[in-house]
Amino acid sequence: MAPPDHGFSARLAGLAEAASKEAHACRAADAAGFDWPPHRAADPRPPYELQPGTGRRGPEDLWRRFDEAVRQLNTAATGQNMLDVARTYDELAAVAAALAEAVGQEDGAGARRPRARAPRSA
Repeated sequence: MAPPDHGFSARLAGLAEAASKEAHACRAADAAGFDWPPHRAADPRPPYELQPGTGRRGPEDLWRRFDEAVRQLNTAATGQNMLDVARTYDELAAVAAALAEAVGQEDGAGARRPRARAPRSA
């Protein structure tokens, strides 16, 4: 397991923001009459640090939700319903934001641990 990376929560927050923007774009495209172009990604897995078994930090229940959101997004992407894709991006955004907050709190708690004080000189 890799040591804690204080940039991890920021990357999760970035993912949440990007997924939210994708959901918004899908809704705008749907309103303009577009269908989702069905496709399958060459590798539907998220980046390595977001995959199960890689030492990802944060609450397991949120990671289960994250894994399910990724699965649902991959499924929706094979169809043509733009609103289904938007809804799955919304869920991915919500769970990534919750993970970013939880990991950020873990990182902050580690930073706030009391340190041993150096002896004062007289």
